[in-house]
Amino acid sequence: MNKGRIEAFSDGVIAIIITIMVLELKIPHEKSELKDLLSLWPVFLSYVLSFIYVGIYWNNHHHMFTVVNKVNGAILWANMHLLFWLSMIPFATGWMGENHFAPATMALYGFVMFMNAIAYSILSNLLIKHHGSDSLLSRAMGKGLKGKVSVACYITAIPSAFINVWISGGLFVLVALLWLIPDKRIENIILKENQHSS
Repeated sequence: MNKGRIEAFSDGVIAIIITIMVLELKIPHEKSELKDLLSLWPVFLSYVLSFIYVGIYWNNHHHMFTVVNKVNGAILWANMHLLFWLSMIPFATGWMGENHFAPATMALYGFVMFMNAIAYSILSNLLIKHHGSDSLLSRAMGKGLKGKVSVACYITAIPSAFINVWISGGLFVLVALLWLIPDKRIENIILKENQHSS
């Protein structure tokens, strides 16, 4: 099967997810002073964090599919599974922001992020299996150390939310910073392949 439709559909869903999140930023209609915006800081902060996360997933999904040649039914469903958990981010973000980072909301956010990481791992593993262990995709993905560190952080962040929300929040920020550093694996292997073929 051609990969074009899976990419286009994923791009559309991710764009809608970002749109839904920004709609959670309610305008204070009864007040018009800049200081009145301060009451929105938890909602805005949770939006910024989630916007970064969704951006990271879009970026990594785009990079991964750059070296994908074909998909099958299992991959289509794995991609839908990832999109399902991505679509849960606006709910978890809104609940966390509206309730000023209460422990239960932070724990739910951590669970949603954990499930996103697992879903992305399932998708990438199915793609590697479909293309073969010696494929360009397999070589580009490597051991996935950052993914394993991310999962460990989410697992730690969920119970930590009930001990100290700052620990939980710090782990979420740490994972975001970890992935904000550009992942050059796929770009580097494409560059090497182009140099080898020319």
